[in-house]
Amino acid sequence: MERNPAWGVNKQRRQAYQAIKEVCQDHHGWQSILLEYIGVSRQAYGKFLKRKKTQWEINNEILTEHVLRIFELHNGSVGAGKILLDLEACDDISFKVTLKQVKRVMRDQMITCVVRRKKKSRKNNEQEYIKDNILNQNFKVYEKCKVWLADSTQLEYGVDQRHTVQLSGVLDLHGRRMISWHISPSEDTEAEISVFEKAFERMGDVHPMVHTDRGSAYVSNKFNNYLVKHQVVRSMSRPGTPFDNAPIERFWNDFKLRWIDLHGTPKTLEELIVLVEEGMKYFDTVDRSEKRNGLTNEEFWGEVA
Repeated sequence: MERNPAWGVNKQRRQAYQAIKEVCQDHHGWQSILLEYIGVSRQAYGKFLKRKKTQWEINNEILTEHVLRIFELHNGSVGAGKILLDLEACDDISFKVTLKQVKRVMRDQMITCVVRRKKKSRKNNEQEYIKDNILNQNFKVYEKCKVWLADSTQLEYGVDQRHTVQLSGVLDLHGRRMISWHISPSEDTEAEISVFEKAFERMGDVHPMVHTDRGSAYVSNKFNNYLVKHQVVRSMSRPGTPFDNAPIERFWNDFKLRWIDLHGTPKTLEELIVLVEEGMKYFDTVDRSEKRNGLTNEEFWGEVA
């Protein structure tokens, strides 16, 4: 879809013509007043009414409609790159769309995505070798159920009085898919065992490397004895080094920023559970990623099934 050379020059004038056309549908006497006000002759306005839309304008209207639809589908949490991935997956767009065009449409429609809060970089002044950090930030994994990361994050619900709960999850490093999750009052051993029970029930007889931080639940004898039964390889982050578990930390950040924060605080625990269920489904079946070749998690896992 090549850019119309006259588009930038005539855009404001065309918008003015369109506004006059809409306003004067039921008030014909206003036409002369408005045309005189913007300094345009009746002849020029008449030509506008009779002119046919160019192919560029037709394509631009189609593109704008899809960009707005996709932006709303993602609750305003995506930028031009993510929108382009969804556009490329649309069957009813017959013309080529570029990132530059998507950015222009977003600028014209005055829509911007939620900006990620950048974390301040932390210098690790002392590199200490920890024997049980087997994963060692090797996050490139090309097989399902090869490496699982576990972590939890805090969520809130309630109106007059806020209540907090812990959302625990098990993330498969291949495709960054959250394969199980569990909500509990606190991050305790029972909660972490429960979320792993769901993971093994879903994925079957698998023996992945399990990487966690050094939270009290993850270092307990009861939790690790449970994992021994599943013949997993155990790996743990170094103290004070959250980047050793970065992919699941990133998932929680996205989940809160692009889903939980955009829906407001649930009134009840039941509402929170439904919101989390819908959010997990969104990131599995709707959200696309360049790291997954523009596919959703569900599509990506289907290709390697």
